[in-house]
Amino acid sequence: MKTVHKRINITLPETTVALLERVADKGSRSHFIDVAIRKHASDTRKQNLREEVKAGAIANAARDLEIANDWFEIDDELWPDY
Repeated sequence: MKTVHKRINITLPETTVALLERVADKGSRSHFIDVAIRKHASDTRKQNLREEVKAGAIANAARDLEIANDWFEIDDELWPDY
């Protein structure tokens, strides 16, 4: 499948442009920016997911502990001590 490209105009701080010019040749800037944006988006999605999982675990910690304790009680009742 052929990738469709679209031209856009953006403004960047001069320091960012200088950095871009140091790390990417003039003919490869679009590719460099594409890779950088994709990497940043992926990292951001992963970080957001980590934060959501952590928040969910914290929010459900008391419930999960109660369920685990219920199972421990059942185990203690059903399995003889060895």
